[in-house]
Amino acid sequence: MERGGVGGARPAGAGDEFAGFPSSARATPVPNLFFARLLPDIERAEELLVTLYIFYIQGLQRRSPFFVTGSELAADGTLVRALANLCGEGGEALGRGLALAAERGSLLRVEVKGDGRAEEAYLPATPYNRHVAERLAGAELRLDEPLPPAAPAEAPNIFALYEENIGAITPLIADELKDAEERYQRQWIEAAFREAVTQNKRSWRYIEAILRRYEAEGPDYEEAGRDPEADWLERRYARGKRGAGRLR
Repeated sequence: MERGGVGGARPAGAGDEFAGFPSSARATPVPNLFFARLLPDIERAEELLVTLYIFYIQGLQRRSPFFVTGSELAADGTLVRALANLCGEGGEALGRGLALAAERGSLLRVEVKGDGRAEEAYLPATPYNRHVAERLAGAELRLDEPLPPAAPAEAPNIFALYEENIGAITPLIADELKDAEERYQRQWIEAAFREAVTQNKRSWRYIEAILRRYEAEGPDYEEAGRDPEADWLERRYARGKRGAGRLR
């Protein structure tokens, strides 16, 4: 499960000059309070790295509810390499960073069980996650799902599209996005976001209406210069009138 070139060849581009961030790069949401309240108080690099990296993992992880175990973090080559670069060691620095963040209260630590073993799980300390932690404590869970790799570039999924074009993802919206990603084709989702942005109607309800239209009538996103939701409602209304006429 080792990733990122730890114990082997360095990953492509390691040590090369960084070319900068592409304009379409996916971003990791980090609460402003982290920079305003925590950053001035953090004294150890391992605590800083671990806390930020868990925010990053939370944005990639498809596990619901979200949590990440200590062994998953220890197997993440990107994190271990970063800890080794700044702290001179990987494993021990990871343990210290997690302990410091949990003691400070920026991360929640809870024991979970699964696959015949107990694990310490971590998640950012938010009001929602406090309720999640209570449910996770002592629960029997699947712990064999690997973390996603820290890929240098990837096609944006529905969560990235939402963050880039609408804003922060709430737990309720996250559930709706997950359902939509499972229900609709990727090409439809990308086209629906693109259409909403073109119409300057950046809301999930508007995008969801476009996806429902695609599902009912097939995609027509090659057409431009119209209000897609109004057009869809108009066609639905016209079909309803024709149906009512046949009943008379």
